[in-house]
Amino acid sequence: MKNIKILLLGTILLITASLTAQSISKNALGLRLGDNDGFGGEISYQYYLFKNNRLEFDLGIRNSNNVDAFKLVGLYQWVRPIDGNFNWYVGAGGGIGSFNAPNNDGIFALIAGDLGIEYNFDIPLLISLDIRPELGFNDRYSDDLDLDIALGLRYQF
Repeated sequence: MKNIKILLLGTILLITASLTAQSISKNALGLRLGDNDGFGGEISYQYYLFKNNRLEFDLGIRNSNNVDAFKLVGLYQWVRPIDGNFNWYVGAGGGIGSFNAPNNDGIFALIAGDLGIEYNFDIPLLISLDIRPELGFNDRYSDDLDLDIALGLRYQF
């Protein structure tokens, strides 16, 4: 009788864990659009690593009031379920880029964080909204904190 109870409890725990387990796609490719002080567009690629972890790479441009930039950003993300097809995620990473400002051109490095929500449709479409604080480093241009807010649309495969 004791073995049956343990087996039943183990089965219930496994079923519960599988119901709450997060399923993220192996690959997702799309666009990430937005910025806090102008327009930014990025080609975005997400790559599945583990059960709730993925890498995201974004290659794009920024066009703001004072600076135009081209950059590549890489992020490691942890994805957690909210309810149904809704997830939230948090990440950290860095990047490199080049900028063109009045009377000043150069290259820069940045460190970034990432916090967002996403909805995984039943069709292979993923829509997300996130904020990415980026801290840039360059000796010829003032270091600054940019709060990049963007909408993402990605095809999952």
